[in-house]
Amino acid sequence: MMAKLYGEPVIELPHDLYIPPDALEVFLEAFEGPLDLLLYLIRKENLDILDIPMAPLTRQYLEYVEIMRSRNLELAAEYLVMAAMLMEIKSRLLLPRPPSAEPTEEDPRAELVRRLLEYEQMKKAAQALDELPQVGRDVIAISVWIEKTIAERLPDVHAQDLAEAWRGLLHRARMSRHHRISREELSVREHMSTILRALQERRVLEFSELFEPERGVPVLVVTFLALLELARELLIEITQSECFAPIYVKLGYAESS
Repeated sequence: MMAKLYGEPVIELPHDLYIPPDALEVFLEAFEGPLDLLLYLIRKENLDILDIPMAPLTRQYLEYVEIMRSRNLELAAEYLVMAAMLMEIKSRLLLPRPPSAEPTEEDPRAELVRRLLEYEQMKKAAQALDELPQVGRDVIAISVWIEKTIAERLPDVHAQDLAEAWRGLLHRARMSRHHRISREELSVREHMSTILRALQERRVLEFSELFEPERGVPVLVVTFLALLELARELLIEITQSECFAPIYVKLGYAESS
């Protein structure tokens, strides 16, 4: 409820002050149009919108319109049009219907019910949209500049290129193999340490420089396993600038830090 004195809201009750009868106006409800008023009256009285009792609804609507006129409020023409429409529907419902074999005519309230249902759907949709966060009302848009330095990285190595490099090493190892049979215990961890020491000295090495084909296939296999384990633990990086280009190995971020 809102009270206004000459157009200004009244917050406190004035003392020893004469107020002309037409200076104080109290607005109990505010409606956006005749359909909004009708929907309010229907929901207030718990009426069935699909079976509207026209007599009490028309009476209450006309009472509200009369209150608006008595308060010297500017009455929109659409309120008067709706009042005429309600009275017409009420009159048509009161008229006797002669018996006829033809199908009965459409319920005079059908068009009004359709408009009320459509208006209620639009009103609910508008309320749902209004409840969404809005920039400037619920959310303040800000812009933040975050400067982030990313180290330049060469393109990742494709698995096919790595396999081709490995097959080339195997071919070189077979070309220099001998028939002497011996047993040698090889440690993957030891070869991992050897690779890391070599990279700490030269920082970047070509893929083939980490292998010793003359020592035979077993050493190549253990060295390759050590290389894959270091890459899995992010201690080294295997890079290649483009397809069929040389493959390079360098210390990873974890090891260099």
